[in-house]
Amino acid sequence: MALKISVSGIRGIIGEDLDAEVLSRFASAYGAWAPEGPIVVARDSRPSGPMVSMAVQAALSSTGHDVIDAGLLSTPGTEYLVQTTDAVGGIIVTASHNPVEWNALKLLRSDGLFLSQLDVDAVLKHFNAERRDHRTALKLGAFSSDDSGEKLHLDAILALDLIDCEKVRAAKLKVVVDCVEGAGGHALPALLRELGAEVVEMYCGCTGMFPHDPEPRADHLGELQEKVAATGADLGLAVDPDVDRLALVDKGGVPVSEEMTLAVAADHVLGQRKGPVVVNLSTTMVMDRVAEAHDVPIHRTAVGEANVVQKMLDVGSVVGGEGNGGVILPQLHPGRDALLGAALVLAAVVERGSLKACLDRWPAASMAKDKLALRPEVDDPRQWEAALRSLGSEGQMDSTDGLKYDLGDRWVHVRRSNTENALRIIAEAGDLQVATELIHRVKSNLV
Repeated sequence: MALKISVSGIRGIIGEDLDAEVLSRFASAYGAWAPEGPIVVARDSRPSGPMVSMAVQAALSSTGHDVIDAGLLSTPGTEYLVQTTDAVGGIIVTASHNPVEWNALKLLRSDGLFLSQLDVDAVLKHFNAERRDHRTALKLGAFSSDDSGEKLHLDAILALDLIDCEKVRAAKLKVVVDCVEGAGGHALPALLRELGAEVVEMYCGCTGMFPHDPEPRADHLGELQEKVAATGADLGLAVDPDVDRLALVDKGGVPVSEEMTLAVAADHVLGQRKGPVVVNLSTTMVMDRVAEAHDVPIHRTAVGEANVVQKMLDVGSVVGGEGNGGVILPQLHPGRDALLGAALVLAAVVERGSLKACLDRWPAASMAKDKLALRPEVDDPRQWEAALRSLGSEGQMDSTDGLKYDLGDRWVHVRRSNTENALRIIAEAGDLQVATELIHRVKSNLV
């Protein structure tokens, strides 16, 4: 197993790829790259979080940076804290949706954005250097704590003009939340109660011991679906451990693809504010219909939040994100935010009358997702292209990120994962059986 290093962070399995020594070296390299000034460090609830955080903080102090320990805090909350303080950067200790054995460092710039690939390459130069600059005893960085990040973030969401808080409160929605024992265990219920919802909590203890696969996808949320049906709730919400992805469950326990989270949120935003939309190549084609309905342009980028955000800033996008349940609203901060997404979804549900009414605005589209271990025999773009072209000769090939073959009413995307040693294969069509068959045909030509 090797470390995964990309714009999505530096990830590995604790005790195998990541230990205190490796973590200290990476944090020191980041400290050597970052400008002078304080750096925020926050973490999700994983059992390895305190160890990782302490190693990171010690390394940053050694490179002369004052360290602001933000404690247990969501990724979007940390981004907002960095963006709104005098911090010159931030490190979030989280492996997001990866299993509990993993952890990672997500690296932020002073504006709360993730490092670009050029930035990551610059940090890696420091990591691979024979020596890094460390300070003498009287020039080490100081340590302090700041537990205001969650409240600052929630207050900013509630102040958005896109969310009519009084109207949402008047609806008195009943919502079941599954926070998978991650960093959102307090924040999400608190936000929903501020919006007048009756909240039924599932796995909100912040223990870090995930009760099921922590990636918020419909096929991982059977217990949430049962609870929504059993309690007569209006909808269910599920987030990942660092709270940047959001999945939905409709009334009666009906599962909803995580791809539709962004569609519901973006439709609500564009109904009040027009502007370009940016998504990644693997995001549902429903987003094209949303953009068309509001007569705005849509742009697609390589997968990875940093890639989407940079394009959003370049084109002045008002809303965007990724189909994994990641909603981005630059008006708040330039990062995926499941808490923001939850507030926008509630506002949309109240505006349209139900989550089903929000979903019924768009044509049916079903996505199938699979992956292969990234072995040398399948890690060959020429082989990917041959497998994709076997689906038909009339498609358009896009090599922006791996290879995506667009056949108009259906598509398949093959790419190396940013977060694990896997080759991802994603397909979408009007029918799940068709999408699943597309993946089967591609896989049969790769293995």
